[in-house]
Amino acid sequence: MTIIQNQTFDEERALYGSKDIFVKNCYFDGPADGESAFKECTDVQVAGCFFNLRYPFWHDHGLKISASRMTELCRAALWYSDHIEIKNTKLHGIKALRECSAVKMKDCDIVSPEFGWSVQDVEMEDCTAESEYFMMRSRNLHFSNVQMKGKYSFQYIEDSVFENCVFDTKDAFWHAKNVVVKDSVVKGEYLAWYCENVTFENCRIIGTQPLCYCKGLKLINCEMLDIDLAFERSQVEAVLTAPIFSIKNPLSGCIVVPAVGEVIRDIPEAKGQIKIQDQKNKKADCA
Repeated sequence: MTIIQNQTFDEERALYGSKDIFVKNCYFDGPADGESAFKECTDVQVAGCFFNLRYPFWHDHGLKISASRMTELCRAALWYSDHIEIKNTKLHGIKALRECSAVKMKDCDIVSPEFGWSVQDVEMEDCTAESEYFMMRSRNLHFSNVQMKGKYSFQYIEDSVFENCVFDTKDAFWHAKNVVVKDSVVKGEYLAWYCENVTFENCRIIGTQPLCYCKGLKLINCEMLDIDLAFERSQVEAVLTAPIFSIKNPLSGCIVVPAVGEVIRDIPEAKGQIKIQDQKNKKADCA
């Protein structure tokens, strides 16, 4: 392995096509303002580096990044790359991860609008994120202990699992398919409209008009707070642990809830059952 350390690179494609290199404590910045420092590289390790130029990691295969910083000027940092590990790194440029696969991220700080579009096989653990349209059209995501804030997240994702996460995000999980969210907090308006085969288990869900136009929706022992006009035109099976303000026109299935302020049925198709749970016995029958 070739070791490159304590250098500054600002030229175009500074390390283009490199193989089996370890880059330590280097700066990618300077007046030449060059792009694509690591384009078309294989088996690259990067540690303690500073990135202030565009498109550093495109078409790379086998990439490990640790203890590094990508500034807001480091746009579109990782595209079309695979087998990536990123640890203890700040990713602060727009569109930082796109069209990538086999990605593992841990202890990272993400401030990146339009992050994670069309990626697959991504594991994220102990990370924070601030983004808009976060992870759109992505597949096979597994997130654990991730805190995310932003708008329009997880739209059109498929085949994914989220555990012990906190999401403060409007319009999340729209058109999502085959997704499980467990032991998490999801706060925001208009949650998961048009989703299919999505399950929330032991979650706290906060915000107006959630879970409408859904198919195959399940809620297992979930607490819903500040909720109104829920489940409109949805096919849903739900067991809720807290009262909610209103339920509107569930198409089918059964909703078990301790109390509901108002049930709105103003279309003939709204055949979903609503059962008020016996607070003494904590049981309700949806048969």
